[in-house]
Amino acid sequence: MGVGFMELWDNMGYLAKGVVVILAIMSVWSIGVMFERYMTYRAARKQSRDFAPAVAEALRTGNIRDAIELAEQNKKSHLAKVVAAGLQEFQAHQGSKEIPGETIEASRRALQRATAIGIEEFKRGLGGLATIGSTAPFVGLFGTTVGIINAFAGMSSGEDTGIAAVAGGISEALVTTAFGLFVAVPAVWMYNYFTGKIESFIVEMDNSSSELIDYFLKRRSEGK
Repeated sequence: MGVGFMELWDNMGYLAKGVVVILAIMSVWSIGVMFERYMTYRAARKQSRDFAPAVAEALRTGNIRDAIELAEQNKKSHLAKVVAAGLQEFQAHQGSKEIPGETIEASRRALQRATAIGIEEFKRGLGGLATIGSTAPFVGLFGTTVGIINAFAGMSSGEDTGIAAVAGGISEALVTTAFGLFVAVPAVWMYNYFTGKIESFIVEMDNSSSELIDYFLKRRSEGK
């Protein structure tokens, strides 16, 4: 099979080879993004599962300092980043037993900022993945067009007759079309998969922010 591919490669024109090289670069880049994003999301999920019950226990006992330390120990967790931002802002404005509304509002804004930053971090690289998924077939189609042109050129030259006149151009067209789809389909699949993961992370971060604000409000009412 490798010999067959090399034969096809040797018979390709420069434009068709250029298309294949471009598609190969797009494929390597997209695979790198897929692997990096998968490992990032996996680490975030794993650390968040360990962090959530531990920080809940720390907050139940009113130990904010321990909760912040737990968050700092789980830097890859999206929940830890959000909770740490809210707790640090809350602790910085807490000067007495009474908790003013401004402190809670400042913590709410810190939670919103941390959530927005977390979302952008999760989306890093996905724009390029979506671009590859949508453009790779057209890059392959360009190679297809070049191959068809070469096929007609072979027919018009009159040097060969029958299928031999168009075989080279048709092979270029088929190879570039197949390679374009080979690059695009996994990119689209993984983009949709990662987008679903991000949506679930957003829900988890929003829920954690809401629960933390409720905790601050409860402490405020207890302080009164």
